[in-house]
Amino acid sequence: MLTSVSASVSDPVFDLHSGGKLSVQSTVPLSTREDLSLAYTPGVARVCEAIAADESLVHRLTWVGKAVAVVTDGSAVLGLGNIGPRAAMPVMEGKAVLFKQFGGVDAVPICLDTQDPDEIVRIVTALAPSFGGINLEDISAPRCFDIERRLEESLPIPVFHDDQHGTAIVVLAALRNAVKVLGRGIGDLRIVVSGAGAAGVAVTRMLISGGADAGEIVVLDSRGCLHTGRTDLNPAKAALAAETNAGGVTGDIASALRGADVLIGVSGGTIGEAALAGMAPDGAIFALANPTPEVHPEIAARYASVVATGRSDFPNQINNVLAFPGIFRGALEAGATRISDGMKVAAAAAIAGVLGDGEIAADSIVPSPLDPRVAPAVAAAVAEAARRDGVIR
Repeated sequence: MLTSVSASVSDPVFDLHSGGKLSVQSTVPLSTREDLSLAYTPGVARVCEAIAADESLVHRLTWVGKAVAVVTDGSAVLGLGNIGPRAAMPVMEGKAVLFKQFGGVDAVPICLDTQDPDEIVRIVTALAPSFGGINLEDISAPRCFDIERRLEESLPIPVFHDDQHGTAIVVLAALRNAVKVLGRGIGDLRIVVSGAGAAGVAVTRMLISGGADAGEIVVLDSRGCLHTGRTDLNPAKAALAAETNAGGVTGDIASALRGADVLIGVSGGTIGEAALAGMAPDGAIFALANPTPEVHPEIAARYASVVATGRSDFPNQINNVLAFPGIFRGALEAGATRISDGMKVAAAAAIAGVLGDGEIAADSIVPSPLDPRVAPAVAAAVAEAARRDGVIR
């Protein structure tokens, strides 16, 4: 807490956050009376009249065409849990900085003092005319599924829950390159997804869209494997159970991992070595809980040929910043009305494709978040996919 930081000792984290991480900067000069007359009254009235006559002009004649709202209710912030909208603001500011730095996209953090799905949908819908896209962030499952679906259905602009789809896109990108190291195809893998929250559901669906065999995927929640015999599943989990786990595997993580080629952890907690020992040889472990992975990388390396985490201090960081800046940049540039499954798969392929064959190795299956090639490649692929899928204005 801030109160624990000594006033006499400089703390670089708090020093950096002092005063916030964002500001508003004008893109036009305001040095003369003529400047004022063009940027504001009377000139601005002509622009208002043009937009009133043709509302689509707002995307070209204002910042709406390059602006995204980063919206949270503070219910699932990082690994900190339900800490509320005010404590979530530093993360939302940071997200906005990443949008600008890596994608050239202006983003505004909006932290809502409500966790009621109906109210969130109402507020975001009312705010939507000010933005070209909505990035939902750190909203707990399963409410996030309903909120995203309702906003997608009602708004004519892209809506993207990054905790779901950003993670899923980067996981698919990493797996596309991992199989090159392993000498296999995605469709040949037995995959275990530990976690059936927002990220787990989205990762599973993205893997299926990317070529994985749905029947060979087993998803687990805190009570064990999802299967059609369970009667305690919410609608999102029940839909996954009906689509995956064709073999009807039941029980805990050890049961799921017997003979599995890939483990993807998006649940937190710890997965023991006894369970890992049941995996097939020469597989992959993506332990993505942050800051403490489900399996420490040194332990994971004993049981898998390719290891990835969500941390920046180990190789193969599965970082959402590889995805969302380029996705929104491409969607905004194309005038997309939503983010289609085809756009997500295209983003994953673009991230994976940044690395040439000579750059791909067991400890290098995704590019660095700081690689300047990533966002332009993702933006171009997403824009092309939006046009191909017919989801543009």
